[in-house]
Amino acid sequence: MKPMLETTFPSNGVTCAAWRLLGTGDAFVTESGRPCVVMAHGFGGTRDTGLLAYAEGFAAAGLDVLLFDYRGFGDSDGAPRQLVSYRRQRADYVAAIAAARKLDGVDPDRIVLWGTSYSGGHILPVAVGDGRIAAALSLTPAMDGLTALIALARHGGPRKLATLVRHGLKDLARMLTGRSPHHLPVVGAPGSLAMMTSAGALEGYHALAGPTWRNQVTARTALEVAFNRPTRFASRVRFPLLVQIGENDAVAPPAAAHRAATKAGRYSSVRTYPVDHFDVYDGHWQQQALADQLTFLRRQLNGRPILTNNRPITQKATQS
Repeated sequence: MKPMLETTFPSNGVTCAAWRLLGTGDAFVTESGRPCVVMAHGFGGTRDTGLLAYAEGFAAAGLDVLLFDYRGFGDSDGAPRQLVSYRRQRADYVAAIAAARKLDGVDPDRIVLWGTSYSGGHILPVAVGDGRIAAALSLTPAMDGLTALIALARHGGPRKLATLVRHGLKDLARMLTGRSPHHLPVVGAPGSLAMMTSAGALEGYHALAGPTWRNQVTARTALEVAFNRPTRFASRVRFPLLVQIGENDAVAPPAAAHRAATKAGRYSSVRTYPVDHFDVYDGHWQQQALADQLTFLRRQLNGRPILTNNRPITQKATQS
């Protein structure tokens, strides 16, 4: 495996840090260059948190990769730190795509968007707005923030939701008065005060965490999650889209992902797995999800695109 190259790109005046991984072999090479997979992390994550196995798999298969940190996270600049803003993160994706298209050896017309969890939702509006994306891969995606909050209220009770809102308002007040942010943990044990508290989430996230990850986000994040609804863009999808859904996902409701895929219609392929949210970053299910992504990309980038007549292709993965 070739070493990762440290690089940066500008996004609305802020410098974002990224790794570039160079593809090996000539499986995807044309006169125009190689495809490039643009990748970012999920809710509160960093580029060193559970994504390298995918990035290295893409590079080994012959694809270039640009894996970046959003502004305010990891090695990227930007303030306030640890602010999860879907608007800013989508803008960082747009900037990363522009940077990828300028890289030596990259085919600017074969940019692939890859996202997981929160970023698995971001790639829909970003790709729709771009209009030139060759394919998109959405892994255990958060497609509807409102649905996620309803699920949170159902499982944690209305008191949990009210507590998050109260902390969000406290952070917002601190911002408006020029004070330092008020933070909440990204993940915690069931019953604790954190953004994610489903059973196994704490252990799952910590198992993936890289050295730059911090278990905190600005509390105002809780106030805007409900407004992040990528599913509203799904009917405008005009590019090959693979949606990979965990049937037992307790963090990103699988029903919302299915609805988004259905709205995307013939442009969407669906693959389901008998897993929870964090099971796709290591071991058998990571390898299976990556293999399915590579199969999809070989067909979409090197052969005839797979488009169904009027509904998604759906397949269910089982462990052998």
